[in-house]
Amino acid sequence: MTKLTKTRKAAFEKYDSEAIHSLNDAIGIVKEITKTKFDSSIDIDIRLGVDPRKANEMVRGTVTLPHGSGKTIRVLVLCTPDKEEEAKAAGADYVGLDEYVTKIKGGWTDVDVVITMPSVMSKVGALGRILGPRGLMPNPKTGTVTMEVGKAVHEVKAGKIDFKVDKFGIIHASVAKTSFESDKIEDNARELIQTVVKLKPASAKGNYVKSIYISSTMSPSVQVELKSVTA
Repeated sequence: MTKLTKTRKAAFEKYDSEAIHSLNDAIGIVKEITKTKFDSSIDIDIRLGVDPRKANEMVRGTVTLPHGSGKTIRVLVLCTPDKEEEAKAAGADYVGLDEYVTKIKGGWTDVDVVITMPSVMSKVGALGRILGPRGLMPNPKTGTVTMEVGKAVHEVKAGKIDFKVDKFGIIHASVAKTSFESDKIEDNARELIQTVVKLKPASAKGNYVKSIYISSTMSPSVQVELKSVTA
């Protein structure tokens, strides 16, 4: 059995780890038990009753968090010269094409989101082995392959995140920072959960949402009552 650290032991003493709480109460508990010196992320874990190995049960999508994620998102736009000013005006951190393709091939991946255009996917596609494992490969389904690069940059900067069920049937996503007010964390969490609920595959049988947990970067998790968020 793993030995509890002093911090985790103190956290467990402040709430019943076996109990199920409303979303609002769970957020309050997580904020109370988080003792990091930095502004921790608030994470949501949603266990779904799907089999990700089946293409028709893959759950993937995007959601724009009402209050943003609290993270500084570094955006790279790989585009043709005629779209560069549009991307820069929207707030892209890096804009270009051939020079960044070369940099990425050399191992540079110091960004959080890559946005590109359909017309240059022949060049971007060659970066799949580097960008794919890091979750950076542009995809039309997440809006990161588009002619409207300015709009895509604006949405990402405003709090748009993408999510995908993992091989264990769980969706993991960061929805806020612990410094956020509780009602803003709740708004963001509900937006994510309700989006996931709407994406229920027609082929999914039984209970679709099996459990929801909320935690901060280094805190224990708190289970959320399903009826309080999925009704």
